[in-house]
Amino acid sequence: MAVGVLALQGSFNEHIAALRRIGVKGVEIRKAEQLENVSSLIIPGGESTTMAKLAELHNLFPALREFVKMGKPVWGTCAGLIFLANKATGQKTGGQELVGGLDCTVHRNFFGSQIQSFEAELPVPDLAATEGGPPSFRAVFIRAPAILEVGPDVEVLASISIQTTKKVDPSSSLQSQEESGECDGKVIVAVKQGNLLATAFHPELTIDSRWHSYFMKMSSNDNEIVAASSSSVYEDEERYLYNKQPKIDLPVYE
Repeated sequence: MAVGVLALQGSFNEHIAALRRIGVKGVEIRKAEQLENVSSLIIPGGESTTMAKLAELHNLFPALREFVKMGKPVWGTCAGLIFLANKATGQKTGGQELVGGLDCTVHRNFFGSQIQSFEAELPVPDLAATEGGPPSFRAVFIRAPAILEVGPDVEVLASISIQTTKKVDPSSSLQSQEESGECDGKVIVAVKQGNLLATAFHPELTIDSRWHSYFMKMSSNDNEIVAASSSSVYEDEERYLYNKQPKIDLPVYE
């Protein structure tokens, strides 16, 4: 069965293109009944409040919650991470509805506004062990959330270091905390819990498809088609990236 990509708003086309690169069909999901035809689901990055309003308008939240409860694999990136979290802070007045299921607390826009977007080299030992390739992943953060707390069943896959001295204040953004010197030395940006995967960054905006291949392994069993060998895919894409594509630099977060 195909992989569904929630297509209300945000980078759903980029996810579908990334799936295509590893030989997997992605289909756009806009209605609750369409979830019956997919084996797994990606909730993409975008504007989380807008996505939530559109999901509520189309009465998608009950179907999304049921999809998660059924144990089908679901991956949330950036805004999708906020959707999957059991608790979110730093939201606009009135908050937003959440799908839930992921035992964590997420801070919306933790890293600041659009102009604070950046790239960072993340150590990803579990991803590299499973998918091959280098031990780090160059992650793109755009108005990104961060995970402040996780439950005992949540596996941390990646964290980012922040040069600071004091503890995170869940009610303020990283930008305001940096100005006052008040934030933690490390925050979590990728986790896995059972059938749920979540990343605060945007793997779909890079040529490195290892996160998509990793998610496909969550969606597969011995009788299903598994994505192409990620190590060879990564090598081919790496050559394409450096030989064919112009490099677009965002600020690098050190």
